Amino acid sequence: MNISDRYRELTDDVRLILDSPVDASGAEALKAQQIIDQAAQDMEELEELVGDIPQMQLESKLTPVLLKSHSQLDRARLLLEELGAEDRAAAVWELEQKIYRLLNAL
Repeated sequence: MNISDRYRELTDDVRLILDSPVDASGAEALKAQQIIDQAAQDMEELEELVGDIPQMQLESKLTPVLLKSHSQLDRARLLLEELGAEDRAAAVWELEQKIYRLLNAL
């Protein structure tokens, strides 16, 4: 699978976690959801364009977005762990690992 397809798949995965029900309630759960939403929005900005980016520029274009999204997802995961939403935190952790693998492929 090429970089563009992997990026699109990762963006879809972030959207799926965003759309899945939250295991916890309250302000902290809402904050975690908002952080995940921001990561999804950041990634969606390049989703359609990623196939048009020349191979030589992929690293410089995708790395900042992926690092920012990873940071946001990590914050959300920590909040979810504090809330006891272990399943959702584990799903976010998997997304973080996918981001690292994609960064390594760049």
